[in-house]
Amino acid sequence: MLFANFVVSTVSAQSSGRHLTTIDALRRFSGYFHLQNVVLRGEFVENARRVSLRGGDNEMQAMLADGVSTMSGPVEVRGQLIDIGRLTPSDPRLGRYENKPDPDHWPKPGEELVLSITSVAKAEPDSTPTIRAVALEPWKYEGQSISLTGQFGGRNLFGDVPAAPARDKYDFVLRTTEGAVWVTGMRPKGKGFDLNVDARVDTSRWLQVSGVVKNERGIVTIEAKTLTTAQAPAARPVVVEAPPPPSEPGEIVFSSPTDGETGVSGSSPLRVQFSRGIDPPTLNGKFRLTYIGGTPPAGTTDVTATYDIGSHAVVLRLSKPLEPFRTVKLELLEGVKTFDGAPIKPWSVTFSVGAN
Repeated sequence: MLFANFVVSTVSAQSSGRHLTTIDALRRFSGYFHLQNVVLRGEFVENARRVSLRGGDNEMQAMLADGVSTMSGPVEVRGQLIDIGRLTPSDPRLGRYENKPDPDHWPKPGEELVLSITSVAKAEPDSTPTIRAVALEPWKYEGQSISLTGQFGGRNLFGDVPAAPARDKYDFVLRTTEGAVWVTGMRPKGKGFDLNVDARVDTSRWLQVSGVVKNERGIVTIEAKTLTTAQAPAARPVVVEAPPPPSEPGEIVFSSPTDGETGVSGSSPLRVQFSRGIDPPTLNGKFRLTYIGGTPPAGTTDVTATYDIGSHAVVLRLSKPLEPFRTVKLELLEGVKTFDGAPIKPWSVTFSVGAN
């Protein structure tokens, strides 16, 4: 009883390597960073059996790998974020975690986070602002006017950052192999260039951006005042890090309407939100919308499905309203994957349409 033709409109995003970020961002986007390789700057804070890393106005409990020890003063650490609620009490990755919660009162995803640190080094001061420096310590540059040079990353086409500032349709990512920031306030267009934020073909271009640093809700941005083309830097040796362990499956965490909801408007868009970023091409053909019981409708209903990278959500808009007083089932089929290749659990929601 399939009656909907789905056309999915998306911006592709793929993430790899390590993320240079902040504790604030880890807390706000724990689903994105869970079990990912991360680099942070801060200072250790020790209290009884608890060791934490403090960066800016935020801190997070730390778990040190064998042979790794703390040091005083500013440090740069490498490790992985562990969202305790996304693991089971018997998970071996929690073997060194001394403050493991009671299995009978296990936290929900996002409620308890720990930074598993694999290396610690003294943080060397930066002589000039770079994307790396701003990504790691945005609080040091907030409100300042600076110039940064980086590769055009479009509208987060490589999944470098967990969310978008959503200020303008021309917002884009400025990236290097060592960090990424958002650029807002100006269209990526100037003398000799006019870049498309949704086109990967334009990501070979390099830009110099001058503007004011902002750090809001875990998202670092440069409010641009000038944009010019720039030369790519000479190639540098790349340190290859071990890939993170296989990621936990993703899932749908919210839908509108909800399961069992009645009196739903037949003309309102349908919305589902994922726990983590999605690899957009895997969404094609994976939604199924059907009537349950009754006479099958005549013809088909076209549904446009738009995936928003920043919110990890899909909005479904129908070409004609759902029939009133009918029960409808919306399903997500197998085959959808997260940005890092983990599967998304199949899902469904059933609701009743009211009077249109």
